[in-house]
Amino acid sequence: MSSIANLSGVEVVYARGRALGPIDLDLAPGAIVALVGPSGCGKSTALRLLAGLEAPTRGTVTRAAGKGETSVVFQAPTLAPWMSAAANVALPLELAGTPKAQARAQAVDALARVGLKGAENARPAQLSGGMAMRAALARALVTRPRLLLLDEPFAALDEITRRALADDVLALAAELAPAVVFVTHNVEEAVYMAGRVVVMSAGPGRIAGEVAVGGPVIRPPGFRATAAFRETAEAVSRLLATGVGAAA
Repeated sequence: MSSIANLSGVEVVYARGRALGPIDLDLAPGAIVALVGPSGCGKSTALRLLAGLEAPTRGTVTRAAGKGETSVVFQAPTLAPWMSAAANVALPLELAGTPKAQARAQAVDALARVGLKGAENARPAQLSGGMAMRAALARALVTRPRLLLLDEPFAALDEITRRALADDVLALAAELAPAVVFVTHNVEEAVYMAGRVVVMSAGPGRIAGEVAVGGPVIRPPGFRATAAFRETAEAVSRLLATGVGAAA
């Protein structure tokens, strides 16, 4: 199966020193991969490489590079405050040349998919934190990307909202089948959302190991309480401790 994106022997070096790598990471179509690791290990740097927002110092990055093929959701929703929710979501379609009326219709549909039916005309200031993140997710998915990159998008949200949005992302991933890379500090969130959890060592980040997560993409009720879930979370935590210790 061909890759959607690939990091091969990638290193990133800044003036202050090496920030990442070398690392290798391959993403198959439909794969959901979580990146976890301590602060400063290069998780967000890896995401920026995959997004095309940064170039590696060494190594090769291949990625879905066509218009709308890669979408990014950041920790802050980054919505234009002067535009309605629908206008924000329609923007990437309009920039790609979709006629305005068609872009608006697709945006309204995308908002409905993330539970924001009826909020099309609301401005970002009128949305709660969870609603704003849903709008950002709708904007990321409206182009039906092949690669979806999520940089700690739920970090500022309460636990109930985080869990609801995690289920929304998984439902949309099951429907649209993009490759997904999800950066998080939360081990349980990583195990809940991903089919593969890639654990990075302390900076300069390398891959300390990875853990496969079983089960369907759409998690059944009570999934977090199962023995398999707990064992997988413990395996990720042990890898994290090993990666931090090795770099100390």
